[in-house]
Amino acid sequence: MYALYMATKTISIDLEAYEALRRRKRRGESFSDVIKKHFTRGATGRELRRALDDLRLDASTLDAADELVARRSEEPATAPEL
Repeated sequence: MYALYMATKTISIDLEAYEALRRRKRRGESFSDVIKKHFTRGATGRELRRALDDLRLDASTLDAADELVARRSEEPATAPEL
């Protein structure tokens, strides 16, 4: 069995940059995950179109979404009491 080895580099960043990364980091994510999520190329329009072509929604799913949207428009948004 082969061991998977990922090369790493050590970098130095100032505290402000560290805090910016830390604020964006979610539970279970590494700092590398955060950097890749925010600084790598996103999907192209062609890739999005291909994904949409593969997307299949049942009419009942669309009806349920419409119902949720309609109910939200009938109820005013409220803030929790502190």
